[in-house]
Amino acid sequence: MRGRGTIEMTPFKAGLMFATVVAVVVFFVFGKSNPFEHPFILKAAFQNASNIGLNSPVRIAGVEVGRVSGLDRKPDSSAAVVTMKIRRDGLPIHRDAELKIRPRIFLEGNFFVDLSPGTPQAGNLHSGNTVPLAQTASPVQLDQVLTSLQADTRRDLQTLVQGYGDALYGKPLPGEDQAAGADRSTRGERASKSLNDSLRDAPDALRGVAIVNQALLGTQVHDLSRFIAGQAKISRALASREGSLKDLITNLNTTTGAFAAEQGSLRSTIHLLPGVLQQANPTFDALNRAFPPTRAFAREILPGVRETGPTIDAAFPWIEQTRALVSPAELQGLVADLKPAVANLAQLTNGTIQLLPQVDRVSKCLTRVILPTGDVKLNDPPLSTGLPNYKEFWQTLVSLSGESQNFDGNGQYTRFQPGGGDQTVSTGELPGLGRLFGNAAIKPIGSRPKRPARKPPYNRKFPCYKNKLPNLNSAQTGPGP
Repeated sequence: MRGRGTIEMTPFKAGLMFATVVAVVVFFVFGKSNPFEHPFILKAAFQNASNIGLNSPVRIAGVEVGRVSGLDRKPDSSAAVVTMKIRRDGLPIHRDAELKIRPRIFLEGNFFVDLSPGTPQAGNLHSGNTVPLAQTASPVQLDQVLTSLQADTRRDLQTLVQGYGDALYGKPLPGEDQAAGADRSTRGERASKSLNDSLRDAPDALRGVAIVNQALLGTQVHDLSRFIAGQAKISRALASREGSLKDLITNLNTTTGAFAAEQGSLRSTIHLLPGVLQQANPTFDALNRAFPPTRAFAREILPGVRETGPTIDAAFPWIEQTRALVSPAELQGLVADLKPAVANLAQLTNGTIQLLPQVDRVSKCLTRVILPTGDVKLNDPPLSTGLPNYKEFWQTLVSLSGESQNFDGNGQYTRFQPGGGDQTVSTGELPGLGRLFGNAAIKPIGSRPKRPARKPPYNRKFPCYKNKLPNLNSAQTGPGP
């Protein structure tokens, strides 16, 4: 007999319920996930987060404390905001925490986020907070170093060096000496000569700079340190507003370009400024006659004028201190010490004029001979790679580095062991080593390139940049044994 409200439990239903319970237990035990857990969410802005991916580990001192759960990449930029889930054993994380993207060890591959929790004095971060760009760092890859000087960059650098040399040592172009506002004493002189002449006024200018530097020290203790701390806060705020800073620079470039486009009008305005100042005195006289109350004001100010004498007496101690400041033991002595440095700077400028043409020749040698030679692809079947030979050079270094990862008591080593065979080969007589022998499995065909019969000629007087590019694929094969 069964009651009206009872439900019959069949063997199939009981087995299904038992299998469900076992599956849930196995998921929580072996899946290492808990839906009731609320992980600590930490965000960080990186300048370059292209090497990090979802589910990448987050480590503190080599111990994994979380995983990367999200990537918010910025459009048209390698920058991104990385979201991480941190376990409770990785807390607390402080406000001065630092994060770096580092490569993992050889067997692991890829990259991980190295988290430095910071110091307790800075306070703790809360879940969902973002670490600013100033406290993060990304790895620099070898390809970024190699691509920093592309062909267009090298060409622009060469143009800059040539332009700087022409600007210093080139003669004035026709019409420049007669330009409006040009000083007559500089007509017909090179820029380097005018620069040397300007150093005559350096002592007076440096004296003013010394006074300004003294004023920058502040009036109270720690004024300068507080100023530097304020500048650090401003720099941190600017770094966190990268997009706005880019817009500011773009707008500044536009404004500067507008001024440059109107440089003729601006030059004319400055040229007319002395005449305007000369006309200012009559204008002020007329203005004085137009304001009779000014005389009444002058009569009222007489009591203040009578107090001028005591005021001057009270200012004498300050004047004495100022006089001591500009004495030979203070600022005058500083100027005297700086005079030899100014003379040495002039000699350095003259030496630079002689150095720049040599630098130009070196630059031409690099751009016309050495770099194009490095871009040549070597045809050496069956060992041809199809890559420029400079890339093969770097790949060879990487291969040697990989071969030398093992080490013994003498340090890292790279070992090469030829196979045995019935073919005896010899290096010939070597300086200090004699003749070396080895066994090869097959008979050698020959050697390429063929060793020349004599040392190629070397002419020190012929400019490097005038050399023709060598034909690297014309090497001959030497005979076998």
